Amino acid sequence: MSTGIPVPPHQPLIRLLGNAFDEFSEEMNRRIAQTPYSDVRMTHGCVFGNIEPEGSRLTYLAERANMTKQSVGEVTTELERLGYVERVPDPADGRAKIIRLTERGHAAQTLGLGIIDEIEREWAERHGADLVGALREALEAVTAERLGAVPVA
Repeated sequence: MSTGIPVPPHQPLIRLLGNAFDEFSEEMNRRIAQTPYSDVRMTHGCVFGNIEPEGSRLTYLAERANMTKQSVGEVTTELERLGYVERVPDPADGRAKIIRLTERGHAAQTLGLGIIDEIEREWAERHGADLVGALREALEAVTAERLGAVPVA
């Protein structure tokens, strides 16, 4: 359906990235909704996508997610209420807490990572493995410093 508004031939990169993210997110949400973890939301990714295997402090999660401690704290509280994470004393500092995944949280994270891999494979089949591979390579290079990786020359 045409709105009559001409589409510029050269879309701004931010629009392209946003639309690709929206498409990926919608598919991910659809698939998660069909699992025993249907209460998991994309907003929970700030924890699921950044938590270390042995657990992480809230400040670390917030820094990795590029979010405020308050926002990540609210997500953590919700995930704790849903049974995906628990807060335990930090053995290195008794005043601090470590957020770690519960058994249910590990299962949900594993499932979510599998869904992410499935969608990427399907994009490669639909759009071509070379194109999706080049997209991944470009995004890894652009985000290497933020993610703490060393770009490969």
